[in-house]
Amino acid sequence: MSAETADTAEPTGLTTGSADAASRRREQRGWYFYDFACSVYSTSVLTVFLGPYLTSVAKAAADADGFVHPLGIPVRAGSLFAYAVSVSVVVAVIVMPVVGAAADRTGRKKPLLAAAAYVGATATTGMFFLDGHRYLLGAFLLIVANASVSVSMVLYNAYLPQIAGPDERDAVSSRGWAFGYTSGAFVLVLNLVLYTGHDSFGLSESDAVRICLASAGVWWGAFTVVPLRRLRDRRVTPGGEGAVGSGWRQLMATLRDMRRHPLTLSFLLAYLVYNDGVQTVISQASVYGSEELGLDQTTLITAVLLVQVLAVAGALGMGRLARVYGAKRTILGSLVVWTLILVAGYFLPADAPVFFYLLASAIGLVLGGSQALSRSLFSHLVPHGKEAEYFSAYEMSDRGLSWLGPLVFGIAYQLTGSYRDAIISLVIFFVVGSVLLARVPIRQAVAAAGNPVPERI
Repeated sequence: MSAETADTAEPTGLTTGSADAASRRREQRGWYFYDFACSVYSTSVLTVFLGPYLTSVAKAAADADGFVHPLGIPVRAGSLFAYAVSVSVVVAVIVMPVVGAAADRTGRKKPLLAAAAYVGATATTGMFFLDGHRYLLGAFLLIVANASVSVSMVLYNAYLPQIAGPDERDAVSSRGWAFGYTSGAFVLVLNLVLYTGHDSFGLSESDAVRICLASAGVWWGAFTVVPLRRLRDRRVTPGGEGAVGSGWRQLMATLRDMRRHPLTLSFLLAYLVYNDGVQTVISQASVYGSEELGLDQTTLITAVLLVQVLAVAGALGMGRLARVYGAKRTILGSLVVWTLILVAGYFLPADAPVFFYLLASAIGLVLGGSQALSRSLFSHLVPHGKEAEYFSAYEMSDRGLSWLGPLVFGIAYQLTGSYRDAIISLVIFFVVGSVLLARVPIRQAVAAAGNPVPERI
């Protein structure tokens, strides 16, 4: 980690001049690498391996009726993963306001980013020990890792307004997502080689999965070094109470402040709704493919690999579309595609890998772009000096409040025993989110936040 601290770094905000521009580009390149580091967790662990594997461990520990009993609560084994994701989100909601307030009050985002990243990476590496009937260990490590990545993304996203000007944020944000999807695709290729050839490596299928899970944690921790060396903390005006002790009071102040920016709040509400659907599709896709469609792990890995490759092109391509049509219109178009994807998924026949690959291709083309443009669009709506606090609220929408989708998914399966009924229930998130977003006057919202309005937004 760089020796620079909040006491020696430059003040918050962008500066001009060739040397400053070069320094900013260096920070941007370092910033991309945190996506490169942590996206492997989202791809290999959350999307591909952990859902089906933890479900199989839970089923092995289940009673004759197919239920496990964590803390004495009867839970259908097939719902455990979805419920654990929901719990992890609740934990993140509790922690993120404190971290966001601490970052803005002290100006020291970097040490907090390091702490969140390495707690998450350690928990992910510990998934190597998930075997036998240890479904409780698996659920615990998932909760810690998933909450940690959410907290770290608050701090990561809060750097965006500080390292990129208004007219370059769509491009910078999209490149960050592209870096993440590139690393996810590369590691998935390695995972695919290990998993499909586990016999030739002298490993059982379970051993191969556990190595793939743990390797994501090692990758996350190793590449986090790059942004920690290149990103700089900014000075803040001293004063106020200790940041951690006043975190929740600061959150209340942030929410009161956001009431002064109702259009920013309106965008955040729209994003909360439609992104809940996106996050649930990401986390539950492999469970749906393995349990409802009867697809093997190799097919699932290949499909997610296809998503990663196309998501790079999708993120960059939607970034270009945003320059022509504006970010808001481009996002709305992607939400229409998301709705059609879920409807098609409901009717997808079992044991039909080709149709699953087609669906994965559609997901890849809209996944990265819809997320990258949402992040860059929100950055225009944040008042200067409130970046970490507002991005804490944003991250609650991005990951922190995305508990409702997995909860609905898990309840639907628990009540019906059908993953098809669970997947179709997610359509409502995209429809309602689209309506709410369409009603937000973005240019007016940017001006109301006190920021320069880009020519095209």
